Amino acid sequence: MEKRSATVERKTQETNIKVSINLDGSGVSNISTGIGFFDHMLQGFAKHGFYDIDVTVSGDIEVDGHHTVEDTGIVLGQAIAKALGDKKGIKRYGSMILPMDETLVLSAVDLCGRPYFSMDAEFEAPMVGGFDTQLVREFFYAVSYSAAMNLHLKVLSGLNDHHKIEALFKAFAKALDEATTIDPRITDVLSTKGAL
Repeated sequence: MEKRSATVERKTQETNIKVSINLDGSGVSNISTGIGFFDHMLQGFAKHGFYDIDVTVSGDIEVDGHHTVEDTGIVLGQAIAKALGDKKGIKRYGSMILPMDETLVLSAVDLCGRPYFSMDAEFEAPMVGGFDTQLVREFFYAVSYSAAMNLHLKVLSGLNDHHKIEALFKAFAKALDEATTIDPRITDVLSTKGAL
């Protein structure tokens, strides 16, 4: 099997980002975004999805975290799409209902090549650590559209915003891991159209 890995770099006047991902890794990560809680979430994403990831971000966090988080989502999504290549042999679909203490989260992924994003989650606190909770939506939206995936996220229950956000990242990791898994029964792509 070919190595399913990619590196993508993106530089703007607001951010300078480099992301490397190996979809068939062991969960090793080296993350530096300048936002501690965001680093923690990306480390959890790598660990629970079994992705080897390097993320280096220099962003205008003196303004706020918006550009850093959104642009990291864009570059991560591009890296995922690049690593997947023609998507031959992958399961395409993945889902996870993940518990974290009092929180229960659903994530569903379709690597169909048609971007769509839906998220049902509310947060009580404006910030968790140095992370703006409004940026959860911005991050996952950016990932889904730049990777051309259909992504649904839903907090089914929960009280603690830290738990809700962490469960969303972990559930997404597990759903994406399932969707990117190679199934030997799939000899081409899992679509009647013949392309994803």
